Amino acid sequence: MAEEPLVGTQHTEPAQSPGGLSVLTAVTGDVHVVTPAGEIDHHTGDDLKRALDEVIGAARPRVVLDMRQIGFMDSSGINLLLTAHRAATEAGGWLRLAALTEAVLRTLQLVGVDTVIDCHPTVDQALTG
Repeated sequence: MAEEPLVGTQHTEPAQSPGGLSVLTAVTGDVHVVTPAGEIDHHTGDDLKRALDEVIGAARPRVVLDMRQIGFMDSSGINLLLTAHRAATEAGGWLRLAALTEAVLRTLQLVGVDTVIDCHPTVDQALTG
């Protein structure tokens, strides 16, 4: 069953890197939902980093990263997530991961990221914490 669209959202235009990553940002209440699509690696991660830097720059940032459309992530993507999580936490907010694909979740579990960053099965669950 597909999740319903977020209610009361504002969207930015998706960014598209040549290597195949697009990033869409929406606002639901006071939570930013960032949705990348494609692969997160050394060549494509800058678009996601820019989107996360922008929303984490707010006071007490609350960010859900909707990962359902990510099929691959390398170590640079893992570093990007940890850096964003640290920045959000230091600013008095949080970063949560949602709807991880099996392959990406397994990678995060192998290196222990799931013990550092909250991971949720769905965006709705991440929004309600």
